Amino acid sequence: MSKRTILVVDLQNDYFPTGKLPLVGIEGAVDNAARVIAAARASGDGVIHIRHEFTQRDAPFFALGSQGAEIHPSVRPIEGEPIIVKNHANSFRGTELKGLLDAKGIEDVLIVGAMSHMCIDATTRAAADFGYKATVLHDACATRNLEFGGRVVPAAEVHAAFMAALASSYASVVATSAYLAR
Repeated sequence: MSKRTILVVDLQNDYFPTGKLPLVGIEGAVDNAARVIAAARASGDGVIHIRHEFTQRDAPFFALGSQGAEIHPSVRPIEGEPIIVKNHANSFRGTELKGLLDAKGIEDVLIVGAMSHMCIDATTRAAADFGYKATVLHDACATRNLEFGGRVVPAAEVHAAFMAALASSYASVVATSAYLAR
């Protein structure tokens, strides 16, 4: 049995161009995530899907029961793949994720999804803190422009800064093609 699983974090409809919070580079990220998911299924590695939902009625995106909160069709779970529903950036907080990983004897987690500066960052740091060997596929993740101090920070810079921070202490950060070539 494989000791590795892929965490597919928040690749949901609202992050795509017709959604409520489109991300820069989401199409390329989801294409890479789909490639990795297919490889995992073929090799027997686990795949766990994580879906964010806001519970308040006036949610800005990922509203409870909405089409925008659904997992994007290109990475839709197949029968037997768990779906973890979360309400926080950290996929471990208030969910059964850690228990599920531990019950399966998982040691390595491969992380893909969105947003780089929020849920990918929080989930990766938590995984490392819990003792899992974490790998992030940087080109299978996406984010958006942010604003700070009256300045717009382009998504590419946001993404690079967060990937650099994760790579410094929390995870191996690699490209999808390099990971698949292993």
